[in-house]
Amino acid sequence: MTTFVALLCGVNVGGARRVPMAPLAALVRELGFTDVATYLQSGNVVLSSPVPTAKVESTLERALLARFGFPLEVIARTAAAFEAYAAANPFLEAASADPGRVALLVSKAAPKPDAVAELLARARGGERVAAARDALWVHYPQGIGASKLTPALVDRLVGSKVTARNWRTVVKLCEMAGAQ
Repeated sequence: MTTFVALLCGVNVGGARRVPMAPLAALVRELGFTDVATYLQSGNVVLSSPVPTAKVESTLERALLARFGFPLEVIARTAAAFEAYAAANPFLEAASADPGRVALLVSKAAPKPDAVAELLARARGGERVAAARDALWVHYPQGIGASKLTPALVDRLVGSKVTARNWRTVVKLCEMAGAQ
């Protein structure tokens, strides 16, 4: 069995694409995954399964569409990969000072080779972007809500769907995945 962190993209934002966490956890268990736990209302699931990452993603995506009636992309990583992202955070000082202003951006496919340069070219207000393995880290000194690095722009420049989690959430998901 492998422990995974599965991130649902764009749920429960501004009242749209509502996926309550208790029914989500129940659905994930119905699918045969074990050690299921959710965190916050933003679509974070820790689970265990013997199947490969791509199968975790596709199984969840099909079931979410059937249960909730709208398509959702799921980005899954093994607990070990997720913990490696945390260890590679290049903005630890900023994350310690204000964990809500440092985010891990995980994409469905590996970011394009020029993604960091393209994002930096559009960054404003002291924003910093760095690659960490097959993910990106962004420091938003003015806050993510004030950034011109919108989700649609990030998706386009990275080359696939991206979802972000702030430092506090990354740390909590690592703790939860480590406890599995």
